[in-house]
Amino acid sequence: MKLSIYISFALFVLPLSLCAQQMQQLNAAEIKQGLESLNVTGSVLYIAAHPDDENTRLLGFLAKEKKFKTGYLSLTRGDGGQNLIGNEQAELLGLIRTQELLAARRTDGAEQFFTRANDFGFSKNPEESFKIWDKNKILADVVWVIRKFQPDVIITRFPEDSRAGHGHHSGSAILAREAFIAAADAKQFPEQLKFVKPWQAKRIVWNTFNFGGTNTTSDEQLKIDVGGYNALLGKSYGEIAAESRSNHRSQGFGSARQRGAGLEFFSPIAGQKASADLFEGVNSTLDRNPGFSNIQSLLTEINTEYQVADPSRSIPKLLELRKLVKDKPFKKELLDNIILACAGLWLEGAAVNPFYALNEPVNVRLQAILRVGKSFTMPVSIVEVGTGTTLDLKPNQMAQKEITIPGSKTLSQPYWLEKPHALGSFTVDSLSKIGLAENPLGLSVLYKIKFGDQEIVKRMPVVYKYTDQVKGELYQPLVIAPAVTATMSEKGFVFNGTESKVISVQLRSFKDNASGILKPTLPTGWKSSPESIPFQLLKKGDEQLVSFTVTPAGNTNRGKILLDVSVDGKSYNYGLRVIDYEHIPVQTLFPLAEANVESIDLKIVGKRIGYIAGAGDLIPQSLKQIGYDVINLTENQIMNSDLSGYDAIVTGVRFYNVNEQLKSLQPKLMKYVENGGVLLVQYNVNSPLKIDNLGPYPFRLTRDRVTEEDAAVKILVPENAAFNYPNKITSKDFEGWIQERGLYFTGDIDQHYTPLISIGDTGESPNNGSLIVTNYGKGKYVYTGISFFRQLPAGVPGAYRLFVNLLSRDK
Repeated sequence: MKLSIYISFALFVLPLSLCAQQMQQLNAAEIKQGLESLNVTGSVLYIAAHPDDENTRLLGFLAKEKKFKTGYLSLTRGDGGQNLIGNEQAELLGLIRTQELLAARRTDGAEQFFTRANDFGFSKNPEESFKIWDKNKILADVVWVIRKFQPDVIITRFPEDSRAGHGHHSGSAILAREAFIAAADAKQFPEQLKFVKPWQAKRIVWNTFNFGGTNTTSDEQLKIDVGGYNALLGKSYGEIAAESRSNHRSQGFGSARQRGAGLEFFSPIAGQKASADLFEGVNSTLDRNPGFSNIQSLLTEINTEYQVADPSRSIPKLLELRKLVKDKPFKKELLDNIILACAGLWLEGAAVNPFYALNEPVNVRLQAILRVGKSFTMPVSIVEVGTGTTLDLKPNQMAQKEITIPGSKTLSQPYWLEKPHALGSFTVDSLSKIGLAENPLGLSVLYKIKFGDQEIVKRMPVVYKYTDQVKGELYQPLVIAPAVTATMSEKGFVFNGTESKVISVQLRSFKDNASGILKPTLPTGWKSSPESIPFQLLKKGDEQLVSFTVTPAGNTNRGKILLDVSVDGKSYNYGLRVIDYEHIPVQTLFPLAEANVESIDLKIVGKRIGYIAGAGDLIPQSLKQIGYDVINLTENQIMNSDLSGYDAIVTGVRFYNVNEQLKSLQPKLMKYVENGGVLLVQYNVNSPLKIDNLGPYPFRLTRDRVTEEDAAVKILVPENAAFNYPNKITSKDFEGWIQERGLYFTGDIDQHYTPLISIGDTGESPNNGSLIVTNYGKGKYVYTGISFFRQLPAGVPGAYRLFVNLLSRDK
């Protein structure tokens, strides 16, 4: 059978979650799953606050067993959380967690949505969350998603009260309930009604839970067994849930597979109360819409006659079905994908290079193959669109061609990070983008495939495909980049008084023959030598390291450095950040080429600092900036070298949670302190700990924290060296902090320790466990839950001064 394929290229509205992947091929069992789901019209939306809050077992059960259209709305992208796999924080962590969440959805079968809310860090109550988020703005986003997705049932993960354990959690439940009502009210957010209609879900329920020491389930609640086994998938929903949840690697949520019965409990919130089933009173079959009786009977025939060994035999009746549902509400995209899967059709458009500059023509390698056809004799052709090209197909033979298409005028940038944003929410101007997991625009190939008198349109993203010698064939998103990026070595620089500092800049070209001028813009009175640097990068991908010597002004102690790159008469001010982890697609971000600068009055005693990595933070880079010589210590170095040469040793965040060698390392570290060293231990969570005793004397880790970054601080022991040597610490040093004061404070402190400060959130009793110190032998041991891992990279002067004092050996 000879086929002609005509292809055109354009920028289309297309979710970029596809951009790192090849065409998703359904196997025979997955085709059968899809056929069965065509019979189902029900939909359900799960709502919570963060990536990893969702109940993956329930989502998998609803999507793959019940075949409901299932979605998860996470209010935030998790930017304010912790990171157990690297040192990315804030927006970079949000990018990682977004991709982890999308990987989880590909596993459990649900769709993914977000609001504009930013995860600004831990919040103790919903009132604080709403104040920072702008409650009405985020409520509008939730209403928008409900009106677009049109769920029959809405499920919340958390209650509205303190049992939720987090202000974002309880806030998500409140917003879900209010949005359930508002989505049906045409007077609420009427600007949305140009694109959607009011929507009334049947009910909203709370998926109660029993974890974290809190049991909110009861026998009186609606119960559903979601622990069944799906023979087509070869897995139970407990197994699918574990695979889905284990995608959240940055949060350390690797999960064991569960097999066997498992109950989920539900408590009514609003709408019609259900007594036996979540979808009680909801017609989730095709006949909920008029005129579907003949369609239902045809679908029954298709499902009954489906042959696993030869799915292509179903194509004629699938095409008949497609004609019948042309103008009706139906899962048309799924139907088209099933038809293409039955035909064994593979389509791909892969760019020759991973990066192209703005407006640079893109070289694309087209591939297409039809791998079944003996039992499929209907005429097939591809309709030419625009100035397309053709591929001639023969059964089970790969057709390919390389072509060049016009370049893109749109920079590859996550849509929610295109503009500066407030603490509480991202800036998204287009209503059509709100709710989307990823960018709505991407360079794509448009295939129009004609089966007889019916045409199936398939849009495939242009991706970059390559072969790794170890991992084999891999895909990553195609990136449209500035002509040249300029990336400073740090996001912020700290200067000691008016002392000069050399700032390095990595230039990278994304086009051939890129020459131009790099020039920094500095705070008033600050000086740069040289004032500008010419550069010439001959080949795409070439890099050049240049540097400026920057000198602060005596009367201006803070500001920004902004880099401007002039190439061919055009100005660019972008840096480059690539996030590359094995479990997610490569993420490329072009942040503004800027850095905060801070000139502080700082005295340093001692020079050589040992740093032992934990889960990941930027403390070593921060200490190097102020003149310390920082050595990253390995387990072998700790065990087999003389530690007395280090003026102080710092452990990274969660060191005692992640290091498997602690039983051997801890005695050596305690001996170091006993012999005169300074050991500063940053925060750890209270479970799991690799050893019981973190210090020379006992204390307990709690979940206590202070989330208000401006919470009042009382110095308990003003005469202690921590507040006097080598820098004098006053209340002013606790001004200008970011996100939070600290977390996971100590409790049940042995009398040998001295608590140094007392802090507490508004309306709460002050806590003395955030910073404790003791002399042990000839040395000093410090444990701190203060969030230095956030404050130092942000250049907070007082945090630097206090940290330096804690590292210093007392007089």
